[in-house]
Amino acid sequence: MKADPKGVLTGIHFIDGDHAACEGALAAGCRFIAGYPITPSTEVVERFAQRIPHIGGIFIQMEDEIASSIAIQGAMWAGKKVMTVTSGPGLSLMMEHIGLAAFTEVPCVFVDVQRGGPSTGLPTLPAQADMMQVKWGSHGDYEIIALSPNSPQESFDLMIKAFNLSETFRVPVFFMMDEVVGHMVERVAIPEASKIEITERRWSKKKPGEYKPYEAGPDMVPDLVKAGDGHRIHITGLTHDERGYPALNAAAQKKLVERLLNKIRLRKDELVDVRQDGVEGAEVVVVSFGITSRVAQAAVEEARRKGVKVGHLRLVICWPFPAALIAELSERVKAFVVPELNMGQMVLEVERAVLGRAAVVSIPHPGGTVHEPQVILDKILAASGKGAPAPQRAVR
Repeated sequence: MKADPKGVLTGIHFIDGDHAACEGALAAGCRFIAGYPITPSTEVVERFAQRIPHIGGIFIQMEDEIASSIAIQGAMWAGKKVMTVTSGPGLSLMMEHIGLAAFTEVPCVFVDVQRGGPSTGLPTLPAQADMMQVKWGSHGDYEIIALSPNSPQESFDLMIKAFNLSETFRVPVFFMMDEVVGHMVERVAIPEASKIEITERRWSKKKPGEYKPYEAGPDMVPDLVKAGDGHRIHITGLTHDERGYPALNAAAQKKLVERLLNKIRLRKDELVDVRQDGVEGAEVVVVSFGITSRVAQAAVEEARRKGVKVGHLRLVICWPFPAALIAELSERVKAFVVPELNMGQMVLEVERAVLGRAAVVSIPHPGGTVHEPQVILDKILAASGKGAPAPQRAVR
């Protein structure tokens, strides 16, 4: 399916990542956003509020993030593609409804423009410290998908991918920006609508009385219908059967939760999205994501000029984590270097995949600014044996 031309602002634009993300959402068919202002994400919905009257859709400013995260779910059942936008403190307030969206299989996108924390922290300065929260923040067992752009252009391109994945897997998808990507202004090329592939919602063809909201086929993803079209729809956060009715027993819990996990886990190879630069033949591999990947690339290039065989693995889809790829690389790589704007989160996933077959060097940063390239370069040199030994990080 091609994008609706009404939502595509074709051409070359010089805009920031927040505005580019908005344009990506519009191109993807998003026609409903509920949100609450919070730095540094507000520009996404400000632009949406300006653009949506000319396209046909709704932006509503709710009283808080809790209300926003449930309003989008109601709009999804009314047939809309939906999104909400926030930053760390607001994301924390949304956690219960994130679990509900996962459990009731609501295709939706949560944009998190990350800032320094915890608590209100650094409202106008960057961090990448929400990565584990989006994976594990709500209680219970569930799966999500999370993407991390490193430029305004990717903020546009990957937003379309985020919506497509939410429809394909009927799952909440997280768009993990950071303040730098959100506020940096760069060239963004928006193609014609006829060149943008959009995943259409998988509407059920069953007649009223035959449809069950949670009856899944071989891919474990149920079809959808709209409320008001004559179908019986029962939505609950309780463990439910295929009709959506509460089924409070261990057998129903096992059947439902295993399907929710397996619809992602059994297809995780389809969800591996990384950018590899010089990984083949490398002795050291830098693993990074988001704005940190751009800083890391400068260090990688300088290390190569010094004769180090170093590759760069940039995570575009962070969740599911590409553990199999990291494990395979660990059979022939001397060390992995992991810079991130937090005190050590995704490095734990690298360690889990490597299982001691190679060294793993963490380069934590509490946020507020980005790494100095020299800091990353020094760690690369040390890991390769061409510099001072890297100190061991504290065991947790």
